[in-house]
Amino acid sequence: MPLSPYWLRDNCPCPECRDPRNGQKLFQITDLPDDLAIVERDERDGRLAVLWSDGHRSRYPLEWLDAEDTGGTGDGRSEAGKRLWAAADFAAGLPEADWAAYLADPAERAAVLGAVLRSGFAVLRGVPVVEGQVLDVARTFGYVRETNYGRLFDVRVEADPNNLAFTSAAIAPHSDNPYRDPVPTLQLLHCLDNSAVGGDSGLVDGFRAAAQLRAEDPAAFAVLTRTLVPFVFRDRATELRADRPLIELDALGRIREVRFNNRSISTLRLPAAELDAFYAAYRRFAAVTLRPELRLDFRLGPGDCLVFDNVRLLHARTAFEPPAGDGTGGSRHLQGCYADLDSLASSLAVLNRRAAALDTIAGYFEGEGAAEYLGEAVTLAEHMLQAGALARAAGAPDHLVAAALLHDVGHLGPSGPSSGEEGVTGLELMAGRDNRHSDTGADWLAQWFGPEVTEPVRLHVAAKRYLCTAEPGYRARLSEASEYTLRVQGGPMTEEQAAAFAALPGAADAVAVRRWDEEAKDADAATPGFDHFRPLLAALMR
Repeated sequence: MPLSPYWLRDNCPCPECRDPRNGQKLFQITDLPDDLAIVERDERDGRLAVLWSDGHRSRYPLEWLDAEDTGGTGDGRSEAGKRLWAAADFAAGLPEADWAAYLADPAERAAVLGAVLRSGFAVLRGVPVVEGQVLDVARTFGYVRETNYGRLFDVRVEADPNNLAFTSAAIAPHSDNPYRDPVPTLQLLHCLDNSAVGGDSGLVDGFRAAAQLRAEDPAAFAVLTRTLVPFVFRDRATELRADRPLIELDALGRIREVRFNNRSISTLRLPAAELDAFYAAYRRFAAVTLRPELRLDFRLGPGDCLVFDNVRLLHARTAFEPPAGDGTGGSRHLQGCYADLDSLASSLAVLNRRAAALDTIAGYFEGEGAAEYLGEAVTLAEHMLQAGALARAAGAPDHLVAAALLHDVGHLGPSGPSSGEEGVTGLELMAGRDNRHSDTGADWLAQWFGPEVTEPVRLHVAAKRYLCTAEPGYRARLSEASEYTLRVQGGPMTEEQAAAFAALPGAADAVAVRRWDEEAKDADAATPGFDHFRPLLAALMR
């Protein structure tokens, strides 16, 4: 396949070109020679080896060369990465989740964050009805964006409002803070009370409305993408202005942002012909946003928290009856804050990365793990799952449960940096050759877990040798297979070796894992599946 030399060299993954600790480049693009060329290239063993004209050598995984295409969605912020919708698309229900499940289950959290990125919003139900709780919701995926309204703002009727949001009036579909640069890209609204008559919430997909305008009136769409509109906000302490088009496109001409707020548009100063064209297009777009079929109406109740994309969705509300002067009647009180899409997208990417890693590990449990385990009465997967269950039943901390669960992954075939070869398994051990599966497994797991998990895995074989020396009677309790592998792995430690092992920082954890390891060979034990441990493992991954 044809390759661009500068692109390929700019992405060289070797430690001379990228810091192995963080992946950042160690050279400038101008450091490369003007006549850079590929002298030799060779594809074998799943890698492309390249010799460069300046003598440098690079090796690239072929799967990386094939996987770099993002499918045209880029950073996922444009319409290309979205599900554009009308109200009828949610006839079966809104994208929502229970707050407790969202916190406890990474898969549930990923589904919610994914809905915000794809559809522009999601609703969390059962969020504690406590003032300030909306800030905790934002912190589950990012950082609160403080504005002139503070870190937290109350949406309720005020005696002297500086914004129509703080009245009981109906509010048409709009974006928040279009006068700010950069505009907050996410908004959260947490309902504390909604006992008023009226006060329902509404959402319109601004990208869908803009795409509709483009299809129906391309000329009007073009006007709104090129005309800079002055958005302004003023009060006693603040004066903000941002000049932006109502519909902003990316470099490929795709819809990327919609800023729409008639209350914040200041006076345009343009030639009369341009003003006529703008107002005709503006009115046409406004009419599209008000089409009933595009507006999704719903009611937030106490404990509901709406999270939505503020540079895509337009939000609205119906009018409501304010509380009576004598204190009777219902009220409507939401608390809100702003955050940003980049943090949410980052959190989702990390969740997905961890899920993919867990899928890889689960694949070994379901595949190679189904094989017999060194002549024991259980399979290798059953053995490890039992060890994890025993650790959990003993009240062990999560990192030790994970270490017990994963202690024998080195037998399953994954190769780690210290393995020196592809896919060593337990067969070598039973054939009389120490496969050093504890090191292989620990090194392989280190790409996802910290030393609190990997070091007990690395030391669990040494812990068996230690216990045979330090604890009278321990060796007699070993199974036949475990006794055999003990001899292959070096036999009991000497007194000096045992003392040195006991002084290691992770020795106690390794000994605990080793005890569960020896016990986890019961063919009649009820064994949980791998999915039982997924949330625990996901929380420990880095």
